[in-house]
Amino acid sequence: MNSEYYDMYQYVKEDRKLLGSRIESRLIRLIQEEPIPVGEKIPNEFELAERFGVGRSTIREAVKGLVSRGMLEVRRGSGTYVISAHPSEEDPLGLGRYEDKFQLALELFDVRLMIEPEIAAFAALNATEEEIRELERLCREVEEVYRSGEDHVSQDIELHTQIARCSKNRVVEILVPLIDSAVHTFANVTHRALMEETIETHRAVVASIARHDQVGARCAMVMHLTYNRQMIVDLLEKENGKKN
Repeated sequence: MNSEYYDMYQYVKEDRKLLGSRIESRLIRLIQEEPIPVGEKIPNEFELAERFGVGRSTIREAVKGLVSRGMLEVRRGSGTYVISAHPSEEDPLGLGRYEDKFQLALELFDVRLMIEPEIAAFAALNATEEEIRELERLCREVEEVYRSGEDHVSQDIELHTQIARCSKNRVVEILVPLIDSAVHTFANVTHRALMEETIETHRAVVASIARHDQVGARCAMVMHLTYNRQMIVDLLEKENGKKN
């Protein structure tokens, strides 16, 4: 293959790749914004090709991409189904496939209560002075963003992640995505209520870690999570009341 034909081949190949990526992104938006719920079938190849103005082969490539990213499942003889509302890289534990977000949030808080108080206790034992200063900075940042009325979720996640790092337990590093998912789910379900309780209990956790007070850090984290969990319980009861 001479250089001119090779360059043309590479150009066409790259162009197809970009088109496939764009259609994959549009298919994600279709699933999330239509929305197409978990467990439901997406439109067939013909419908999607017509909708997006591309060939069926491009649709097949996009579907294949979302299968590998954990969003779709092809069932032979039946169709292609949504198994998660988010790509696996955004949802490492596959929590997006659960439709009942209130129940999911409650179960996530149950898991957090099992592990995060001990993470805070280990952080109090092992955190360095530099790490404590970073915790205090993040705590102030969460408070400032929260009080300003802006979305504080990313800062909240960063604070909890830093507490986990301070524990000096490498397995805890693996569990951080679980903590992150729980924070996201809670924020989405409650619309970021409990501002004062969150701020006060964050301060208590960080202050205990700064004093290297393991019992205090453990108790403060239990209090922080208990406030949040109780709100989920109340919301779940209201939601079930509406259904009945």
